[in-house]
Amino acid sequence: MIPPLREVYKEHFRIGAAVSPITIKTQKDLLVSHVNSITAENHMKFEHLQPKEGEFTFEQADEIVHFALSNNMVVRGHTLVWHNQTPTWMFYDREGKVIGRELLFERLKAHISTVVRRYKGKVYCWDVVNEAVADEGNDLLRISRWSEIAGMEFIEKAFLYAREADPDALLFYNDYNESFPEKREKIYKLVKSLLEKYIPVDGIGLQAHWSLTRPTLEEIRLAIERYASLGVQLHITELDISMFEFDDHRNDLIKPTDQMVDKQAERYDQIFSLFKEYSDVIRNVTFWGIADDYTWLDNFPVKQRKNWPFLFDENHQPKPAFWKVCTC
Repeated sequence: MIPPLREVYKEHFRIGAAVSPITIKTQKDLLVSHVNSITAENHMKFEHLQPKEGEFTFEQADEIVHFALSNNMVVRGHTLVWHNQTPTWMFYDREGKVIGRELLFERLKAHISTVVRRYKGKVYCWDVVNEAVADEGNDLLRISRWSEIAGMEFIEKAFLYAREADPDALLFYNDYNESFPEKREKIYKLVKSLLEKYIPVDGIGLQAHWSLTRPTLEEIRLAIERYASLGVQLHITELDISMFEFDDHRNDLIKPTDQMVDKQAERYDQIFSLFKEYSDVIRNVTFWGIADDYTWLDNFPVKQRKNWPFLFDENHQPKPAFWKVCTC
């Protein structure tokens, strides 16, 4: 018998998965059996919900929310503000000129208020701002239209607008490479500065797009402890364990080697053991998918290269990593 992951970890944290309108059908049985938290992979992002100013397209997001609530799952909202997948109209006036900060804030508030209020009582937390921190160099913020027009203030406004729209929803800052020391310290600095201004940040989302070796277990531990020291809740928001290192661009494998499968099982075992240690602050662990038949890693960083990052294989059968996670 295959134990449901949500039951295995019910005393520790919720287990989640990212989904699409397609995968809630093709992977329905796995989702219903194993997760109690759902994240829309793409269909709550800005370009999907408001592709044209004032024209909201909620149908697919509604479908995902209905699926979750019909199956006793909570919903993580992803994401309200991101440098990517934001329609260009957001930043320009009718003459094609870049708008100023006041109009940017007006449009931002209209979007956040409309979206968050629609799902009030249905979406229990939001990734309010996604990936705003610079990966490298001395700058704290990534260069984007958001930061070019409004500096740090677009982040502050986004959290304030979200809190106003739903005072009961948990509000998160979400980012990747969150366990590498340089980026970790920038994320820490950003969230600390927001909290010092009484901006309502309830948590930090660690995306956790990791590989078989990186980041190290110690780097992950230090990141968890560093963020937790701010007194915020932590969610693992986009977990997958790539069979390839980021700079490994080979594309000759049609299936993972036995060594890869064993290493992935060991890696998941170590990571979930660590998560359990910190389950007083980690309240949700969400995979960015659920089975190897569908993963964004099939096209990133190498297009059309198969990857196998999850606990379930392409036929939705449990892998050695699944059994390790169930017994760690």
